[in-house]
Amino acid sequence: MTRFAHHFRDPALFELALTHRSAGKPNNERLEFLGDALLGVVVAELLYEAHPHASEGELSRLRSQLVNGQALAVIARDLELGDQLKLGSGELKSGGYRRESILADAFEALIAAVYLDAGFSVCRNVVRALFEPLVAAIPRSSKDAKTRLQELLQSRGWPLPQYELTDSHGEDHAKTFDVTCEIAEPAPIRAEGNGSSRRAAEQEAAEIVLRHLQDLQKAP
Repeated sequence: MTRFAHHFRDPALFELALTHRSAGKPNNERLEFLGDALLGVVVAELLYEAHPHASEGELSRLRSQLVNGQALAVIARDLELGDQLKLGSGELKSGGYRRESILADAFEALIAAVYLDAGFSVCRNVVRALFEPLVAAIPRSSKDAKTRLQELLQSRGWPLPQYELTDSHGEDHAKTFDVTCEIAEPAPIRAEGNGSSRRAAEQEAAEIVLRHLQDLQKAP
């Protein structure tokens, strides 16, 4: 049973939100599109309130740290959405219920389902409850993830990161780009980011690498 707080008046919306395209149609792709927009609006509102003196660029960078595939997948795991996913046989066999992209997409779709089920006010409250602790914990930085990663590596005399475009998909007017960021030192780390532009995907990948580096520094 999912730990998601909202009680759906229309259970079919909940089921649709957790139906991956591999299971056939109808699936959660359209809901995912809507949920992405809703998350962007409400998280932007939270950041606007929390950082009254931050510039537009700083707010955008903070939002990208909170609303990205890896971050949303973490929330989806906390809500135990993986146990409720409806996947095709191929995705089931390959462990799709653990895949970050599938979990993140399902979470976005679920937010849209709340909106359609109960309206914007309820949806806004659900998103704010989930993201308020994350907004309070995120460090504000005036530099984007690629710049911070490059400066960190340079300060230690380590090789600079390597970025590679691995895939792009979707219609020309709504393409999504997949980019990897790889570093060799202090340990080999490779992360994948995705976004509506190559630059956005690179920023997400760099942010993930930075988190891994932070984890390494915390390790005993």
